[in-house]
Amino acid sequence: MDRRVRWPAGLLLGVTLLAVSAACSGGGSTASVPGTPEALGTAVTETPSSRVTKLLVVVVENHSLGQMRAGMPYTYRLAQRFGYATNFYALAHPSLPNYLAMAGGDTFGVTDDARPADHPVAGASVFGQALQHGHTAAVYAEGMPEPCATADGGEAYAVRHNPWAYFVDERAQCLDHDQSMARFDADVEAGRLPEAGMLVPDTCHDAHDCSLRVADAWFAERMRTIVAGPDWRAGRLAVVLTADEDDSEGGNRILTVVAHPSQRHHVVDRRLDHFSITRLYAEVLGEEPLRQAAQAPSLAEAFHLPVS
Repeated sequence: MDRRVRWPAGLLLGVTLLAVSAACSGGGSTASVPGTPEALGTAVTETPSSRVTKLLVVVVENHSLGQMRAGMPYTYRLAQRFGYATNFYALAHPSLPNYLAMAGGDTFGVTDDARPADHPVAGASVFGQALQHGHTAAVYAEGMPEPCATADGGEAYAVRHNPWAYFVDERAQCLDHDQSMARFDADVEAGRLPEAGMLVPDTCHDAHDCSLRVADAWFAERMRTIVAGPDWRAGRLAVVLTADEDDSEGGNRILTVVAHPSQRHHVVDRRLDHFSITRLYAEVLGEEPLRQAAQAPSLAEAFHLPVS
């Protein structure tokens, strides 16, 4: 079941972003910052029902629903402004099977965080599927030392958080379209965000090695860039933030946020999981969901996202 909730103004105003603003910009009022949830809601030049043709998934690490709500004030405020799921579950422990599930609709029998050399995955990912059918795709992996890097290195880059590197049949496409963060801002500003996209923070900014507050501040900075770009302003871009898994303390229930102008204080109680994200990629692209995602509950349907 889902329900729409009108949050009391006092509650929304009471959740401040002072720590996030200080971490991101050295202090100052959040009221005039274009990336605040309130500003995001008004920075749209077309109707809120504009069809979603681009999906950007952002993944943080190893925290439960309750931990993320408490430790990521910007992100939770964004969730309250737009939409979030209260019964969204990761599929496994540790990290890698969950990333593979989001990108490929299956965990492929993986139960550890080993390298692509140990877990070569055959067949299509959502990114390769997009390119095969004439769509665009990209993964932006922060700190990655070279395109489609298949080993840890660079600046806090972990290959287990970059699922496309595991899909060996798509290595050529991965080398062309799985890149560092260097192109992200320019792609946002030019309206070149891909139809199937993923944003992978480094192991500090995803809250694996640093605090949730650090991850929250990093995400706030990315949203400030996104809201100024034409994809968001036209209403064609949906941003989904989720976690790969919890820390084994919350039954693998995680916070998943859906930001798009069609969402307004939307709280979804329906059970969803990472296969629902795989399916959402397919729904945005107008393609068939991969593998187990074909039977997954529809995140687009649960949130009434205009994908067709």
